[in-house]
Amino acid sequence: MQSNKFIKDLPVTGFANEGKSIAHAEGKVVFVKGAVPGDVVNVRVLRNKRDYIEAEVMEIVQPSKDRQQPFCPHFGPCGGCQWQHMKYTAQLAYKDSAASETLERLGKLSIKQKLPIVGSDQDRYYRNKLEFTFSHKEWLTPDEFRSNTSEVRSPALGYHLPGAFDRVFDVKTCYLQPHLSDRIRLAIKIFTLDHGYDYFDLRKQTGLLRNVIIRMTTTGEVMVVVIFTHNEDKKIRALLEFLRLEFPEITSLLYVLNSKKNDSIYDLEILNYFGRNVIRERIGNLDFNISAKSFFQTNTRQAEKLYDCIKQFAALKGNEIVYDLYTGTGSIALFLADSCKKVIGIEQLEQAIVDARINASLNSISNVAFYSSDISKILNSTFVKEHGTPEVVITDPPRAGMHKDVVGELLKMEPQKIVYVSCNVATQARDLHLLSEKYSVEKTRAFDLFPQTHHVENVAELLKSF
Repeated sequence: MQSNKFIKDLPVTGFANEGKSIAHAEGKVVFVKGAVPGDVVNVRVLRNKRDYIEAEVMEIVQPSKDRQQPFCPHFGPCGGCQWQHMKYTAQLAYKDSAASETLERLGKLSIKQKLPIVGSDQDRYYRNKLEFTFSHKEWLTPDEFRSNTSEVRSPALGYHLPGAFDRVFDVKTCYLQPHLSDRIRLAIKIFTLDHGYDYFDLRKQTGLLRNVIIRMTTTGEVMVVVIFTHNEDKKIRALLEFLRLEFPEITSLLYVLNSKKNDSIYDLEILNYFGRNVIRERIGNLDFNISAKSFFQTNTRQAEKLYDCIKQFAALKGNEIVYDLYTGTGSIALFLADSCKKVIGIEQLEQAIVDARINASLNSISNVAFYSSDISKILNSTFVKEHGTPEVVITDPPRAGMHKDVVGELLKMEPQKIVYVSCNVATQARDLHLLSEKYSVEKTRAFDLFPQTHHVENVAELLKSF
């Protein structure tokens, strides 16, 4: 079976890791793009390897009971909401099952209690931050390209194609943020095209307009950050003044000059055109200042449910020392502070620790301390001796999971309880397997912070077993 060949009447049986649909043909696993378990499909073979086949759906012969019509016109090319062709109840079921199966299969773990997944009340319009890219030439789908008889490619303000730094498709509408985000983005595009602004050429690294970031809070505040490549004062001020007058909802209007070859703004100065430098978010009874550079959970309402679960699993009595590893901006540490003696937060990113300390002061919380350092280097017997042995450790590492030295140090310090929060259940399973030398998994609970995608967060409560 060669590439560009077809397989007909292929039953799709389930999902593999990373949200790929799976089927079987000629003794091989077939990874199918665009399918839903329960579909019967005709597919085109993209790659035929020795042990597996990669294919894409060409025709749905019989739709799954879990299939639905995608709601977004950009479904397919956009990498954002890959599961919107599947009913939300089915998404939750597959995520819940995947989290438990991954822990048991990869971690070889016995889980005493599996609590049901916590779905999102909003399966659209849930993100508090989006970033869009200006491009001097929009990417077109094959159908759009064939129908574009003028062969003129318009500028785009939208998202990168997955895995393609120099291809940007123009976003007409996006269901990830409230409608105000669409209005702001489309107004920026109309104004800048009408007034002759140059969009960024991602290969040549030329053009004035580079990116725009829109952040929104549940308290109703809005931040817009426009990133320019260089200082054309007249054009910059004209655009920003237009936004200030056109959108009174904007409470923080900022801009950045970025002449680098990458889009990161974390090492650049944030310039204020109008309003405050921050917007304010609220989780539980806590307020958080969010700056242009702040790291913050992108689904605020689900984050509060997640933090409630962490607090329940921690079961603090009021006299404990708690370590919060990979603390980020300290939101979990601050959420737990009223239930324990003190919290020690550790995070490698210095800007995040700056934000954590600001938010501790904002909420008049004095029993927290934050340290900026590589956790694998700072977490040792000297640090523990100085700050006290924790009864409870919260750990919320990045997708790569915990460094092996951090796992080793946890086994040495032997806290009574570990609450492990993960955005990658595979690396969580690896780490929990290592910790099973001294810990048992009491409870787990999955959370859907990213509806319409395969991503799932998972919380595990570990108790010292001897």
